[in-house]
Amino acid sequence: RRAALAAAYDAEAAAYGEGQQPWDVQRAWVARVPGLIPPGGTVLDAPCGTGKYFAVLAAAGCRVAGADQSAGMLARARARGIAFSLQRTSLQDLPYAGQFDAVLTIEAMQHIPPGDWPGVLANLRRAVRPGGLVYLTVQDLHQHHIQRAFDSLRARGLPAVRGELAEQDTPGYHYFPGRDQAADWFAQQGLAIVQEGFQRANGWGHHHFLLRPGPASPAS
Repeated sequence: RRAALAAAYDAEAAAYGEGQQPWDVQRAWVARVPGLIPPGGTVLDAPCGTGKYFAVLAAAGCRVAGADQSAGMLARARARGIAFSLQRTSLQDLPYAGQFDAVLTIEAMQHIPPGDWPGVLANLRRAVRPGGLVYLTVQDLHQHHIQRAFDSLRARGLPAVRGELAEQDTPGYHYFPGRDQAADWFAQQGLAIVQEGFQRANGWGHHHFLLRPGPASPAS
């Protein structure tokens, strides 16, 4: 699934970002980040895609790094000439430890299966310095879509996890845990919510979270 997802984004790289996604909403949240970290702070955008938020961060005086599992996306990000570092890696394999004042993970967690969520969140937490910041988005899907996908999986005799979308219903792998499940995983991995919001634009619903490392809670 991960290889298929990277291949899909490679194929979309040339035109990615030209659709009706609510980029302005995400950009407004990104613009908050420099004011919540030390001046001239270092920010990792992972996955960075084409680097569409690099300029916002650089204009605020931040040093920017990017990571993405798609070579095609990284090629476009590199062409911007802004990031001091670009690395090809997935969120599951993110290698950083205490290197950044903030990490951005935007429009990505819907591709992470439930079994990988705790590990990915642990990687994001580890990447930031003590007192650092994580900005993360969680896509929201109406419950009738989630129920339809769940019923479709069960009808086909496939392993059914509520929140997953059957591949025949949408390209690639998608999982929508909902706000409360995401918040529970945050707490388990020691990520405290300091700001959050929800906005729906162009038919897309997104939970926005600003998180800071704190003590992890026992896994339930």
